[in-house]
Amino acid sequence: MKILVLNGPNLNRLGKRQPEVYGKTTLADVEKHVREVAGSLSPDLELEFFQSNHEGELIDKVHEAADAGWPVIINPGGFTHTSVALRDALAEVADGPGFVEVHISNVHAREAFRHHSYLSPIARGVIAGLGAYGYEAALGYFLQD
Repeated sequence: MKILVLNGPNLNRLGKRQPEVYGKTTLADVEKHVREVAGSLSPDLELEFFQSNHEGELIDKVHEAADAGWPVIINPGGFTHTSVALRDALAEVADGPGFVEVHISNVHAREAFRHHSYLSPIARGVIAGLGAYGYEAALGYFLQD
């Protein structure tokens, strides 16, 4: 099984940008930990990580996942609240293996504009406010029997 783990804009700045909100863990730390967890849960599991600050690049990766039948774990960052195009791409994955939306911070305890997600209505699940553990929880969802 292969799972695509996507991270949207500004997530390359984890550990530096607003550590009081997002913590001090870097994206490289998150990837390393999730790979370790994946290896302990399933030796046949392959993860592909991808981060971009560019909407079209994320959409291209979602299309790749849809064509290959891979589930997706996505932290869409600010595109959560703005991108109908990303939602439209993820709709194809939603109809197949599915995707889980992850947010490091609790978006519902923040500014009002962060309370709306274009992606949540078609996601298998939404994990918000659990820090980097949200990625591990999403992984566990896809590995459950």
